[in-house]
Amino acid sequence: MSPHPPPGPASGAPALAAVALGGAVGAVLRWSVGASVPGGDWLVAATLVVNVTGSFALAALPVLPAVRRRPLLLVGLGPGLLGGFTTLSAASEQTRSLLDEGRVVSAAALVALTLAASLGAVALARRRWPPVRVEPGPAR
Repeated sequence: MSPHPPPGPASGAPALAAVALGGAVGAVLRWSVGASVPGGDWLVAATLVVNVTGSFALAALPVLPAVRRRPLLLVGLGPGLLGGFTTLSAASEQTRSLLDEGRVVSAAALVALTLAASLGAVALARRRWPPVRVEPGPAR
């Protein structure tokens, strides 16, 4: 038995390129959302919305027929696009900033709301679209 699991259905240079391209697009989308709000509490709210919608989309992604048929699409959209779009680092920094401002209740609320809303979004997506087993196949 090998100490390493076999590579997934999408691996190697094509998978790396799909993740990189998707991540670049996701990061630009994330930046665009942040740039479209005036800052302050609006930026915190925008980050929350990004993370919750990204969590929902990531949970729903495997039910899309095109994604099930194309493993490269799964890695390009999942860890790539949605990984670049969602942002734990921004939520963490915003929490730190709230704490620095003495807004302990707001910081705690942000952490709790981000976790609860993101998990709720995943549960909602999974309830609406139960998980579908992605069959291994050749990378395309």
